[in-house]
Amino acid sequence: MNLTDCATADCPYCGETIELVVDCSVEEQSYIEDCPVCCRPITVWVQVDADGGIDLQLRDENS
Repeated sequence: MNLTDCATADCPYCGETIELVVDCSVEEQSYIEDCPVCCRPITVWVQVDADGGIDLQLRDENS
């Protein structure tokens, strides 16, 4: 299993597709990252399953 992987999702503010680097060594995590397009803060929730599948959810600061 790779320690990091890339995942894409749409920014909840501007709607642009962004790429995020995911730390696959952590099963579940939540953090804030700025959108590289519109620079607004996104709450990122990531869950990595035993097979390395990534569940990624992005929320704006008001959700």
